[in-house]
Amino acid sequence: MSKLFTQGIVGQLNTPNRVVMAPMTRSRSTQPGDVPNAMNALYYAQRASAAFIVTEATQISPQGKGYSFTPGIYSREQIAGWRLVTEAVHAAGGRIFLQLWHVGRMSHPDFHKGDLPVAPSAIPFDGSIWKVDAESGVGSMAPCPTPRALERDEIHAIVDDYRTAARNAMTAGFDGVEVHAANGYLIDQFLRTTSNVRTDEYGGSRDNRLRFLKEVMDAVIDEVGADRTAIRIAPFLTARGMACPDILPTLLDAAGYLQDKGIAYLHLVEADWDDAPKFPEDFRRVVRERFRNAIVVAGKYDVELAEWVLEKGYADFVAFGRKFVANPDLPLRLEKGYPLAGLEGAELFGGTERGYSDFSAWAQQG
Repeated sequence: MSKLFTQGIVGQLNTPNRVVMAPMTRSRSTQPGDVPNAMNALYYAQRASAAFIVTEATQISPQGKGYSFTPGIYSREQIAGWRLVTEAVHAAGGRIFLQLWHVGRMSHPDFHKGDLPVAPSAIPFDGSIWKVDAESGVGSMAPCPTPRALERDEIHAIVDDYRTAARNAMTAGFDGVEVHAANGYLIDQFLRTTSNVRTDEYGGSRDNRLRFLKEVMDAVIDEVGADRTAIRIAPFLTARGMACPDILPTLLDAAGYLQDKGIAYLHLVEADWDDAPKFPEDFRRVVRERFRNAIVVAGKYDVELAEWVLEKGYADFVAFGRKFVANPDLPLRLEKGYPLAGLEGAELFGGTERGYSDFSAWAQQG
């Protein structure tokens, strides 16, 4: 039997397989208020056969928002909405982590009453976000402006926001939280010399650039426990002005720190566009040497590549995104070799049940 379909362990959770549902922004929260709803609950419950689910990125505060209709985890209404989701997933026998998100500079003044997005440093960059026009109701990509640099006390307040968000996630019934430190968002911005040119204790040296990540992770671990805490990083990201020459050793230092903390898992984002560079095997090997708890990998994986990375010991779980959207019973289909449904992608961001919760399980077809 392929290791992909054997039982696994993540934190204190036992999993029926090693097929993880990757986090994917879908922008279908109820407005106003960015509140999760019954449609979201159905969507996630349909995919409860995953080893575990990682939700779409969820802003820890109004300041952390960067895309239209993405959910939050800072209001009572949002907590209640997420409880609909966790109860539905648990009733279906699943396990689910909430991904905690602060976008930093990947945002737009329209989300902040005209104020600029925030970042470690006020550096112009090439980035765009998905935003729905208030008058027409039509969504489109909008360029991000040059952000405003955060003050020290604001950084400390954001760390507290992560702590509160993690506490709220437990109140909502999640099995754990995954801190989003990848893809050019706020924590990633602190890590890289190309986006962080601060001259205080949060910038300059590698240790200083890691300080914010460590403070956030320490706060979340203190709040919910290391076995319910995870992190997502993107070592080889170069888009969005993130091509940092020091990022690999920086992230390897982070991996060692997080292993000492005993977190549940480390989630590695691999580039998923057609001409993207592959993860070098020597980097996978060094990551495994630094981090011995569960490793999740996500990218353009199929069963063959998933089996390779698991058998090599470079990962313990493999996450699938778009395949899981179009195939709610993906673990079954992969294990049995059943055909996979395709995804057109037109309904990825925003909309209704169409292209969201209207995909059929294999047993429902025919």
